[in-house]
Amino acid sequence: MSTQESTKIVLVTGANKGIGYEVARQIGQADAVVLVGARNSERGQAAAHMLAEEGVVASWLPLDVTDAQSIDNAATRIAEEYGWLDILVNNAGIGVAGDGTPGQASLGAVRQVFETNFFGALAVTQAMLPLLHRAEAGRIVNLSSSLGSLQLNGDPSWEAYDVKLIGYNASKTALNMLTVQLAAELRDSRITVQSICPGLTATDLTGHTGNRLPAEAAMAPAGAALAESVRTGRFADAQGELPW
Repeated sequence: MSTQESTKIVLVTGANKGIGYEVARQIGQADAVVLVGARNSERGQAAAHMLAEEGVVASWLPLDVTDAQSIDNAATRIAEEYGWLDILVNNAGIGVAGDGTPGQASLGAVRQVFETNFFGALAVTQAMLPLLHRAEAGRIVNLSSSLGSLQLNGDPSWEAYDVKLIGYNASKTALNMLTVQLAAELRDSRITVQSICPGLTATDLTGHTGNRLPAEAAMAPAGAALAESVRTGRFADAQGELPW
């Protein structure tokens, strides 16, 4: 690996709005080059333009995490234009109508959620790993949720105990498994992997309900991505460690 400049190359999936946009903005303000991963050309370019107006070096990277060719094209472009990737933030995530309790949820809805929230994150990670290995200290941050905690889901005293969405919750549990297993697989490398919960946030995903705005919610994942030293394989939020 050749000596690299201090500028970090960062990919944030689903970065055209909400928490993803704010994560991109906050990381970009730390003098990183931000690639705005987004499916939609108009939204992706608009987000990159808004970031540029705030002094962030940003560009739209066409990326649909459910499309293998799109993922391959994105990895090829990063390799050709930069040669490596320092930080991958798997932020892209969805919730869909039809998700619900195990006895009532639409199987189609559950599959759709998993395609983006888990399989999409896994596919992007696999494609970007060779580029992350070229970085001096690669970082993977998976945007998880306390709703993915098995322990909390089984605790009747938990404030979100009644939120039983088998598709969404289980997709985040699976994402946490990705974090745990990937951290073990990469334990002898320079790459760290973390699951970070941003908390209930007022975004399109939540119907704009939540006790925090995206800028506040983005602080934990952005901070995890930029921290000089982190413990790999962790599951945490802004307050600290979360139970699996």
